[in-house]
Amino acid sequence: MISAVIVAAGGSQRMGFDKLGVEVEGMPLLGHSIAAFQNCETVGEIVLVTAESRFAEIEALAAARAWTKLRPLVPGGVQRHDSVRAGLAATNPDFPVIAVHDGARPLVTPELIQRCAKAALTHGAASAAAPVIETLKRRDPATGHTAEAVDRTELWGMQTPQAFRREILIAAYEGLHGRLVTDEASAVEIMGKPVMLIDHPEWNVKVTYPKDLPLVALVLSGRLKSKTE
Repeated sequence: MISAVIVAAGGSQRMGFDKLGVEVEGMPLLGHSIAAFQNCETVGEIVLVTAESRFAEIEALAAARAWTKLRPLVPGGVQRHDSVRAGLAATNPDFPVIAVHDGARPLVTPELIQRCAKAALTHGAASAAAPVIETLKRRDPATGHTAEAVDRTELWGMQTPQAFRREILIAAYEGLHGRLVTDEASAVEIMGKPVMLIDHPEWNVKVTYPKDLPLVALVLSGRLKSKTE
């Protein structure tokens, strides 16, 4: 079984407003992330780390949607890694795999969660990711002009979920000793453990700017339509 830690304690600073509470296709944005883990048969529990001001809203939504896997909510920390650490502490120690997911990635699917978890069991660590397809240039900070081209051949953009055998992720966080990391894969890499990259053909964007919302709504609408046809 999988322990899922969903991190949703950010302040939406680049968005300019509370993106997690925006209603998309009949449910708050954050709810779509929770629902994907609820509907994944190998997920045994969902630990949601979020702002205490959101607790009442989430608890009401969980009751209405019968999200039986959602555990008592956990208050978020100052930094992302503080929130993840708090979430890890609340998981069931008997579950062998931990999957960490950004609450602002509402297009995650149960299938992707399963693929990452299966790869984690085999390789110890795995993450959803996508190959970089744009032409990359390094910018000269002094002039604002292009300085050089960057070879994108083996460059990948990291996503979530990121899944790990429990003992590996716990050891990685215990070994950080104050160092800041932007994702769990980085914490695991610091201890010398490689992370298997899992490509995924469907959209799995992180909602960061207002322009991301129409795309997410379109994809979710298309998925709902295909289920009813």
